[in-house]
Amino acid sequence: MTAPLDVPGSAIDAGPETVLEGADSSVIRGRSLGQIAWMRLKRDRVAMVGGIVIIVLILVAVFAPLLVSWFGHPPAEWHREKIDPAIQAPLGTFGGISKDFLFGVEPTTGRDLFSRILYGARVSLLIAFFATLLCVVLGAVFGMIAGFFGGWVDTVISRLMDIFLAFPLLVFALALGGVIPDKAFGMSGDTLRISLLVFIIGFFNWPYIGRIIRGQTLSLREREFVDASRSLGARNHVILFKEILPNLLAPILVYSTLLIPSNILFEAALSFLGVGVRPPTPTWGGMLAEAVHNYDVAPNFMLFPGLAIFVTVLAFNLLGDGLRDAFDPKAR
Repeated sequence: MTAPLDVPGSAIDAGPETVLEGADSSVIRGRSLGQIAWMRLKRDRVAMVGGIVIIVLILVAVFAPLLVSWFGHPPAEWHREKIDPAIQAPLGTFGGISKDFLFGVEPTTGRDLFSRILYGARVSLLIAFFATLLCVVLGAVFGMIAGFFGGWVDTVISRLMDIFLAFPLLVFALALGGVIPDKAFGMSGDTLRISLLVFIIGFFNWPYIGRIIRGQTLSLREREFVDASRSLGARNHVILFKEILPNLLAPILVYSTLLIPSNILFEAALSFLGVGVRPPTPTWGGMLAEAVHNYDVAPNFMLFPGLAIFVTVLAFNLLGDGLRDAFDPKAR
């Protein structure tokens, strides 16, 4: 009876995701979970397109002043010569679209619609990102504490989540946005309105991700590496932030990309209802609210901000779906 051959460099049993691309086939090199997820994500062309669109939107928002100086006019600058004084509608076809006004002009004021769309992206993305950051931090911290300690701590935090989930957020946002004066908490103007929206959206939405993190933590706290850390004398906060938190980064990242478009829509809804960022600061929701009264004479006034919201939300949703499949392919 002959002994089986021992080929230490064999890659016969290695899966396609365990060997680095371009490496010698006779050498097996392991991939980290992040590398495997990135490889899967690159194969998802739809998710990659969504990611590219998001990067372009971020660059457009960051460099909006430069782009406006090249291709447009200041967002608050009026151009009454572009407006028909009889009906207060833009002169020319398609809402006054021309080489100087790429998206046309606003009815009545004649402000450049292209520059206002670009500056509106800055406000919408800024509020959505910071509100998501606040929501993720609160949800992750409270979710990990509830799932790790259990007992009365879990009961208190879970009931607190139930209260927040039952809270009429939109009604509260309308009421709070309407009663806050123009100056409060040492802030005023756009700074106050943006901070208020970030607080409302982020602080009252954290239970959604908190429940997800709590469920994941309940599973992770029973794993062997947690028992090993306890046996070595690690304290609870060390186990939470050095052992459990790294294993929660994937669901946190996935849920964040899915939460950002929801926050963009919520900010647009508040601006549409008149309790968001005040005019003349451009926001996509505020532009839609103004377009309601002029869509019959200038349909592009409603088309472009609505299309901006649609493309942004769709891109984040596509990337979020791709990240979810990359980190957990069995969930497909």
